[in-house]
Amino acid sequence: MNKSIVLKLFMLTAGLSLFLIVAIFALQTVFFERFYAYQKVKDVRAALTAYEQELLQGEDGLAQTAKREQDFYEQHNTWITTLDEQGNLKDADDFSMEIKLEHDEDDFAYSARMIHVPLYSYINVEDFYTNNPFVKPWIEEGEHIALEGLIMNDQLIIQRMGRGPSYLRDESHLENPQLVNKEYEVVNRYQGATEDYFKKYPSIQVSGRITKLRIPEGAAVSRYTNRLLLQRVQTFQADLLYGDISRPQTGQVIDYEENHVNYKLFIEPIQDADGKPAYLFAMTSLQPVTEATDMMTDYYIYIMGAAVLLVVLVSFYYSRKIARPLLRINRTAQQMAALDFSEKIPVGTKDEIGQLSRSINELSERLHDHIDRLEQDIEKEKQLEHTRKEFIAGVSHELKTPLSVIQSCISVLKDGIASHKREHYFAAMEDEVHRMNLLIGDMLELAKYESGTYKMKMESFYIDTVIERICTKLAADIEGKNLQLHASVQPVEVVGNELRIEQVLINFLTNAIRYSPERESIFITTMEEQGSIKISIENKGAHIPDEQLEKIWDRFYRGEPSRQRSTGGTGLGLAISKKILEMHGMPYGVTNTSGGVIFYFYLNKKT
Repeated sequence: MNKSIVLKLFMLTAGLSLFLIVAIFALQTVFFERFYAYQKVKDVRAALTAYEQELLQGEDGLAQTAKREQDFYEQHNTWITTLDEQGNLKDADDFSMEIKLEHDEDDFAYSARMIHVPLYSYINVEDFYTNNPFVKPWIEEGEHIALEGLIMNDQLIIQRMGRGPSYLRDESHLENPQLVNKEYEVVNRYQGATEDYFKKYPSIQVSGRITKLRIPEGAAVSRYTNRLLLQRVQTFQADLLYGDISRPQTGQVIDYEENHVNYKLFIEPIQDADGKPAYLFAMTSLQPVTEATDMMTDYYIYIMGAAVLLVVLVSFYYSRKIARPLLRINRTAQQMAALDFSEKIPVGTKDEIGQLSRSINELSERLHDHIDRLEQDIEKEKQLEHTRKEFIAGVSHELKTPLSVIQSCISVLKDGIASHKREHYFAAMEDEVHRMNLLIGDMLELAKYESGTYKMKMESFYIDTVIERICTKLAADIEGKNLQLHASVQPVEVVGNELRIEQVLINFLTNAIRYSPERESIFITTMEEQGSIKISIENKGAHIPDEQLEKIWDRFYRGEPSRQRSTGGTGLGLAISKKILEMHGMPYGVTNTSGGVIFYFYLNKKT
């Protein structure tokens, strides 16, 4: 009956699973979590000591500081930075601005004429590269700026910035949120006697002009993208400036939680290379997977013995109680392993063994289907291999001629023959190298399309804009042959890959220019046909023999003598165009007209 086997399996698996789960979680809760936190703190503190020595002995400079911090993170999975006595990032001049204040010293509490503002406390560095309207254009050299802040320790500590005094409270202003929030907290402590607060921390507004603006570039940008670390640095600075924390004599470790993730903050008082007070500020997560996995390796050894014993006992029990139906299942599974899926297990019961038999039957069918798919994938891989071989063969064949030309030129120059034509031979070699570069680039692109792995991204765009763009690009070639270009295009929005369709149009128009006699005409037209747009490029004065119309799409195909490599082509432009249009799934073709040749293709019109 269903009940008996369910009861046996339930008691065994539930008891074993509960025991393992209780044991694992108990040990993790009581031992592993504390051990991990202790070991992490110990390792980071040792690393901070070594970092301090390296800081004192190493070279100064923005690049060296950024490299040391990045190396420390890669080695210890811990963010680190160095702060000065007031809690500002040291070596942060690459993301700052200098402001020349405009005020009368006799009428103002702050007499300095120039101030230096570290921008990481007010602006995300990404805003300078995304044209944030709240940052640009008023954060620029030469622009006026209004500042509001507090006088602390005879220094002006900026809280807010705006393009003018009236902007210091609107949504476009910039501020140090931690410092502003800290002010609200401290003011509340004075319980109505706010005048005492402003006597201690006078609030002032000044205006000035930005004289220097420095924005980090390249790898230095990443130093200011870690908002979580910068936020904790700003919080520490606010507490330090308001005196809520004093300079510690020894290092401190603070627990911190953000988005349900636990962190450890390390604040280590040091002296910099000039003997001035400074701080090492580090932050590490207690949940890095790699470190946890390494530490748990030793932990699991203690339960391996018990697990092995339980597995042996359970295996003995299973072999005695449910071996018979499993032997039949095993026989079928062996046939499946030999890729024989013809035999099915007879299902005569409704218990778990019967359900297992049904599952294996379903598995057999699915494996059969997956093997068929695998064979199809293997066939695709063979096709890729065939494409690679064709590519190598094509390169070998097509590079023989230019390499032979170069070799001949080198031999002539080496032997000193026809020395008066030295420049001619160098020009010939340069031309052949240029042709080889074009050839290899086209072949790589064609191989990418033929591999079957390239996915064409479709989007909407205006076909008339693309046509105007390529006509502008090729205007010099058209004028060079005194050709007349007639374009009759409609401003229609189509669906396709704009970059690849532009490539197709360039190939078609380049061919039309190349094979049109001088002073002839080229016509570019678009026409709507049942929800699609037909794009045509026709050149006058030349025909393609009818027997060659289908062959011109083949790679390296050249028909009549005029279509030789000396004309400048690689023989791959139409083959690439063919693959691009096939990936769009739209009709295309070429045909002779009464006066010339017309290339055409279709694109779906955006609905």
